[in-house]
Amino acid sequence: MIQLKTMVNCIDNSGAAVVECIKVLRKKGPARIGDRIVVVVQKQRNFGPESGTNSGIANKVRRGDIRHAVVVRARKEIQRRDGSVIKFDDNACVLINKSGDPIGTRLNGIVGAELRNKHWSKILSLAPLHL
Repeated sequence: MIQLKTMVNCIDNSGAAVVECIKVLRKKGPARIGDRIVVVVQKQRNFGPESGTNSGIANKVRRGDIRHAVVVRARKEIQRRDGSVIKFDDNACVLINKSGDPIGTRLNGIVGAELRNKHWSKILSLAPLHL
């Protein structure tokens, strides 16, 4: 259950570490796994010294940037169609561009299998494991 002002971990390698939700792009209610949200970057990751240009990894986003994201994990438990209940330890998202492609190239952690039902196959292809 992600709503306005919720702090969310960013699990891709785009350069953002923690983002804050500023808008839920749903008709009604809070965001769940697979929903699109608008976020602002609160903390960014440091991938190494900024003076070295040959590091191979660069921050694609900066603190204060406003981006779109997809929720991949939520602390609020959800019930699946088979009757099982799933709950994650944290809220997590993946940054995407306006067309829906992920900004990062790798995901650090698991994602919910509900993304499969919501047509986010581009994100599932980057994930090492989906539960």
